[in-house]
Amino acid sequence: MINGYFELLEEYLANIQRDFDGYQNQYFLQRSPEFFCLELNGEAGELANLEKKIWKGKFVQLEQIADEAADTFIALLNYANARKINLAKAVANKLKIIEKKRLELAQKGEDY
Repeated sequence: MINGYFELLEEYLANIQRDFDGYQNQYFLQRSPEFFCLELNGEAGELANLEKKIWKGKFVQLEQIADEAADTFIALLNYANARKINLAKAVANKLKIIEKKRLELAQKGEDY
């Protein structure tokens, strides 16, 4: 059951990555993988700053968090595409590793 889920997720993510690459290449300047890596870290930092504000008890609108999460996802797609990383396959493989470890720990009565 879970493997079927991973395969479906891989297919959907592959389509998203491919379609986004086409959009990015058609409408935006070509950038280096290094640029996109820095952009990814910047966007993740902005998302982290919003979480820090929430942690400190300040009000942050959900729309702000969603906006920064979207920026982070876009930057990750751009980075993966610039590095020719099959993100769908990488995520599916990583989830299989995590699931194997989760099951091993569960057999010992431990949480992942």
